[in-house]
Amino acid sequence: MKGIPSFGKIKQRRETSLVFLILLLLLVVTLRSPGFVSIKNLQRIINDTSILVMVSLGQFFVILAGGIDLSVGSIIGFSGMAASMLNEAQPTLPAFVVLLVGVLIGTAFGALNGALVAFGKVPPIITTLGTMSIFRGITFVLSKGQWVTAHEMTEAYMLLPHGNFLGISNLIWWGVLVSTVLYYVSRFTRSGREVFAIGGNKTAAKFVGVSERKITMMIFTISGMVSGLAGVMWTARYAAAVNETATGFELQTVAACVIGGVSIAGGSGAVSGVILGALFMGIINNALPVINLSPFLQLFIQGAIVLFAMLINTLSEVRRGKKLLQERLA
Repeated sequence: MKGIPSFGKIKQRRETSLVFLILLLLLVVTLRSPGFVSIKNLQRIINDTSILVMVSLGQFFVILAGGIDLSVGSIIGFSGMAASMLNEAQPTLPAFVVLLVGVLIGTAFGALNGALVAFGKVPPIITTLGTMSIFRGITFVLSKGQWVTAHEMTEAYMLLPHGNFLGISNLIWWGVLVSTVLYYVSRFTRSGREVFAIGGNKTAAKFVGVSERKITMMIFTISGMVSGLAGVMWTARYAAAVNETATGFELQTVAACVIGGVSIAGGSGAVSGVILGALFMGIINNALPVINLSPFLQLFIQGAIVLFAMLINTLSEVRRGKKLLQERLA
């Protein structure tokens, strides 16, 4: 289509702009704190952001299909608590088995969300708003209000995110693994293409044989699975499993997706954009305390950034829609 940039070019332009914005942010913070861009500190920021990257990519698939998952924080909390309690009760159990249990719990919770949306026809925002409270509630029931602390966890369990390979922490490697797998699913599998189709136009997707129920189950299961993994990594990394773990974290994942150029209406977005969006959020979270802003002002700035990103995304979609309409009428 002459004169109209393809979706790939639009996506690339957004991601390039985000890269420049990240570099500008680093430059501004460096003027205040020169040590901020040291290799050690940048690696720490990436390490801090790895969990956000993983869960945001699970959220990405849900938003891409036109939904939203508000229960990811609660799934992280329950999976982390259950895995930590299992590690405490069975210290001889291999850490990888405990990790697998946490992932399976998250997968089951995600599948439950998917079933309620796909078969119960309950809107995703209502479904996950309800399960968010349910999952958080049963976390308190499971733990009886108690915590699992560092001296009750095994060293092998805490090494899951803290160990390193080739000088890079295990947590970053887990983030790379999740990103690689989900990038492959989104770009090179039929199911990945069907997620884009469902988010872009559900009616048209059904006409070409795309099963909305299958895709709905898949995206929520992926989101739950990644959240289960994140729950184990979270509690092992901070050496504490508390009932309020990851409260409100779902909003950060949505923010990372929106900043990364994912359309909140579904149908457009990319794994690379989400990773950049999460990295931007991670830099903001680390930079604001460095420049001595009050916690209240930090929240204001974070919220303003999300709203600004949403506005940019909306204007881009409107502009793209107008250009496509002009092309069809020409």
